[in-house]
Amino acid sequence: MKRFTPLFILLSAAVMPLLLASCAGSASSGAGGEVTGVGGSAWTEPTPYGMVQIDRGSMKVGPAKADSLRGIAANPRGVSVESFWMDETEITNSKYKQFVFWVRDSIIRERLADPAYGGNEEFRIEEDREGNPIGPFINWNKAIPWRNPSEEELRAIESVYRTNPITGARELDHTQLNYRYEVYNHTEAARRRNRIDPARREYNTDRPVPTQRPTISKDTAYINDEGVIVRETVQRELTGDYDFLNTYIVNVYPDTTAWINDFDNAYNEPYVRLYFSHGGYNDYPVVGVSWEQATAFANWRTDFLRRSLGKEGVYIEPFRLPTEAEWEYAARAGENDNAYPWEGDLPLTEDKGCFYANFKPAEGNYVRDAHLITAKVGTYSPNDFGLYDMAGNVSEWTSTAYTESIDKLTSDLNPQYSYDAAREDPYKMKRKIVRGGSWKDVAADIRSDIRMWEYQNEQRSYIGFRCVRTRIGFARGQKSGK
Repeated sequence: MKRFTPLFILLSAAVMPLLLASCAGSASSGAGGEVTGVGGSAWTEPTPYGMVQIDRGSMKVGPAKADSLRGIAANPRGVSVESFWMDETEITNSKYKQFVFWVRDSIIRERLADPAYGGNEEFRIEEDREGNPIGPFINWNKAIPWRNPSEEELRAIESVYRTNPITGARELDHTQLNYRYEVYNHTEAARRRNRIDPARREYNTDRPVPTQRPTISKDTAYINDEGVIVRETVQRELTGDYDFLNTYIVNVYPDTTAWINDFDNAYNEPYVRLYFSHGGYNDYPVVGVSWEQATAFANWRTDFLRRSLGKEGVYIEPFRLPTEAEWEYAARAGENDNAYPWEGDLPLTEDKGCFYANFKPAEGNYVRDAHLITAKVGTYSPNDFGLYDMAGNVSEWTSTAYTESIDKLTSDLNPQYSYDAAREDPYKMKRKIVRGGSWKDVAADIRSDIRMWEYQNEQRSYIGFRCVRTRIGFARGQKSGK
């Protein structure tokens, strides 16, 4: 009898690339003994659904004009970024629900294979077609018996739901919706000081070859006996490539109570019950999602695409949160003079009273722009890059960590500052940059050239996100800020 080891949820493939041996060329080929080069395997990645291509370019980021009233200093800085794809709208409730339901379904399938529930081995793959042991993996080709399940199957399905003790309603048990994934830290693995071969850590031949193994920091996570997610950052001597493989477990359900916790003495209970679950809000931006949850979504989206392309084990450019520089370049459409995603310094045209974004037009007046809270994504006209809602609606997470000296720390080539805070780090080291302002902010706070920040584990009713993905190959052209 096979021993059953629970997976909890389907593990996302570690994003460690497998180098493909190319048979497109031969070292012995050539014309008359001349070096003509060797071809290589290539593939064209499809344009990601719902994304806009942003060509590589340069511009001056940061405020070009000082604002003494708001304490903003003029600090423009020239940077250049590589071409990338970016979601044309913020991630909607509908798209994020696909992630939530995927996690739900992975748990159900795992339990349908568990002898304690359904015990159906067809939901679990442990051998390949030749009978060799693999995985184990969840079998996504086996449909969940939603209709007419057996008693055991019904027990597995119902195990992810709970009965509300007050209303008696059947609802998802969001505490179970934990997504486990692994990320290979290419940046740390590539650093010379972390090379496995000591002789390759020091190129200066006047110095001795290092003998002491470098110390690396590795993130790991597990669920304890009480069902609580435990995150740990361990420090240890480098032993091999797997020391750069970090494990994370994230509960993926949005914090719907943010609508109450963000606003004291306000009747926002309907949003708590309906904003994420009701179909009428499907096309509205998801909120109540932390930086950690947004990062997990991007990892899942990458793995989801890889599996659909049949390229498991092959490196593809991942979906990710944009860097701050990418976000600002895209929002301002590469224009140095734009403080907003449009020309001019106002979020509306004075002659027609037409608003360019969803924000708070006046004190106590949220509805002058026809919206009380968020608006459907794409309600307003896009900027010159074809991106919607880069100002207002919801603020957006970036991948960039915040520190007061960030402008002095980052390169002017694809600038990025990353810091993976350990659990024991001071809370101020867990700040991430958010951009764009939201439906609750006044006009000055939805500018594209200023930064704000929030703690990475906070879930707000006014913060959402969108993804980007680096474009492989040459872009159509380039844009320099004017």
